[in-house]
Amino acid sequence: MSERPATTTQKESEYLRVIQEALLHREKEIAAARRVSEALSQRTKLQDLIEQALRTTLDVLDAENGSVLLADPETEQLIFYHSIGDKPVPQGAVIPWKQGIAGAVFHSRKPEIVTDAQHDPRHFADIDLACGSVTRDMITIPLKKWEGEPIGVVQVMNKRHGRLNEEDVGILTIICALSATAIEQARLFENAKLAEVAQMMGDITHDIKNLLMPVVCGAGILKTEINELLEKLPNIEVERARASRELCNEVIDMLKDDACRIQDRVKEIADCVKGLTTPLDLAPCQIADVVSNVYKTLGAMAQERQVNLKTEQLERLPIIVADERRLYNAFYNLVNNAIPEIPPGGSVTISGVHDPAADTITVSVVDTGKGMLPEVRERLFTSRTLSSKPGGTGLGTKIIKDVVKAHDGTIWVESALGCGSTFHITLPVHPTKQAD
Repeated sequence: MSERPATTTQKESEYLRVIQEALLHREKEIAAARRVSEALSQRTKLQDLIEQALRTTLDVLDAENGSVLLADPETEQLIFYHSIGDKPVPQGAVIPWKQGIAGAVFHSRKPEIVTDAQHDPRHFADIDLACGSVTRDMITIPLKKWEGEPIGVVQVMNKRHGRLNEEDVGILTIICALSATAIEQARLFENAKLAEVAQMMGDITHDIKNLLMPVVCGAGILKTEINELLEKLPNIEVERARASRELCNEVIDMLKDDACRIQDRVKEIADCVKGLTTPLDLAPCQIADVVSNVYKTLGAMAQERQVNLKTEQLERLPIIVADERRLYNAFYNLVNNAIPEIPPGGSVTISGVHDPAADTITVSVVDTGKGMLPEVRERLFTSRTLSSKPGGTGLGTKIIKDVVKAHDGTIWVESALGCGSTFHITLPVHPTKQAD
């Protein structure tokens, strides 16, 4: 019996090898899908979902670093929402969503392999510098919603053995498809919780209004009683009575004003949670008076913490057309946030300058506190703002941003760790927007 030619045996062996490799690849894909499905099904928090998806990805692909970048339509940026690995990208770092390899994939909605990132002109070298890494090879995959619209991208860098290839793209595509679905579900879950909180805030607003009403009425009655009592004192006590009356009236007026501000504050927080913006109530406004009222309210807390509250040049600013109540809330939040971060003997100084050519004023709030980390500073006044305080929500910062935006103004911050912070707010003297 004659033997088969050697060439036929070699072809069969090669064919079997290809089949085996394809089966192994498919097994890897199925295993990756199973692992990420099991991991994602056990979590509902968006941050936990993304971190677990990245860890599974790096493990399956044997890569050094991975990042999830989510799109921010408001700023047209891709934000490094989460990054893990040997040298992760700092959280909150951003790149324009029309630039870089990530931007190209985000808009094309097609995966891309880069085998030599250092020679790709689209590669952002600044990101490597920020995390102290050198990107060799990279896969970028779009994250898509159910309807196919992109919500961001996933990037995996530096395969430990060999280079990232088409086989890795297939596995990563499966992981990204499952992750995108989980992210959307988590967002819907968080939005549902937000709607519940919004409803609750509406109820709280009504309750606080009812609770404050006796305080306001009682303060009015107390003021009348004190005035009548002081008028009946002997003439010898007139000077003393006048001083006592002025002090009592000042304290009572402050209680009434603060009660109204508490009610306004809760309503503004409720609107902020709901994503609403209270229409402006525009009228002539003096910034010096707004800041003075803020300092009166926070003076006791500042004194207790040995923090000095100062002003410079505010009296020289022109009267502007603005919503005084909402400006009060903005400056109140800035000063209230600063005081706890300032060591004893430090200060908050609010100053202002007028630019007649631009018909604007710029008010600066300077504190001598501990300053901010770069990643905290970069995401401030954006949709990804997170409070660094225990129990903080970040709503105060959003309220400040909304107030400035409603006045056609701009806000930015200068800060470095250990060097304090300076918030600059530029407002038009005569805004183009009118109250709705």
